[in-house]
Amino acid sequence: MTRPAAFADVRALCFDVFGTVVDWHGSIAAEVRAFGLPLDGSAFALGWRAGYAPAMQQVRSGALPWTNIDGLHRRVLDGLLTEHGIALDEAARESLNRIWHRLHPWPDSVPGLQRMKRCFTITTLSNGNLSLLVALAKFGGLPWDAVLSAELFHRYKPDPEVYLGATRLLGLAPEQVALVAAHPSDLRAAAACGLRTAYVPRPLERGPGGGIEGSVDGEFDLVADSFEALADELGA
Repeated sequence: MTRPAAFADVRALCFDVFGTVVDWHGSIAAEVRAFGLPLDGSAFALGWRAGYAPAMQQVRSGALPWTNIDGLHRRVLDGLLTEHGIALDEAARESLNRIWHRLHPWPDSVPGLQRMKRCFTITTLSNGNLSLLVALAKFGGLPWDAVLSAELFHRYKPDPEVYLGATRLLGLAPEQVALVAAHPSDLRAAAACGLRTAYVPRPLERGPGGGIEGSVDGEFDLVADSFEALADELGA
């Protein structure tokens, strides 16, 4: 099968992870329930994720020194526990925070990645810190060729340094690298740096009825409804 023209020179696929490769909402909701907290697991997962972008913005603005995602997740978690009046000791808080290291892949993620790996170098390109991404790969059997993290650049997506840093580490020009993501804002930032883009929407990312970011028809190089469908389009 012939590749789409926009992907004729692409040699590496970089994947966003949270929501794109792994189901953070479903995984966290289930673990919060199993942990025995007197909370709605789905609402707690959504509240935890809602603190993600503001926490990164504090790092970008200089209000916080460089702090990795494990550290930011912990700050958000501590705030949520205080808000809900839940007292947990340090060991319990640390265990709860490591839920983010045990997120289950979407059902199509591993088989789709295995197919694409045959034709491309496949890597993460996530705001998650390196140790978190390695743990997710081990937990979910994710067959990465390399694990690239925003932590390597002390920047967070959508800063250009992350996308261009990844292409540099891969030894490729931006147009030889594609970002695969479920988030149009991430893909737009990558495209602005010269990367190719593949949009794989995940309608259940925020749970049933949670909605997805808006996008415009034709703004990304490829659109597929699963990793296996993307592999089909790429001839993998």
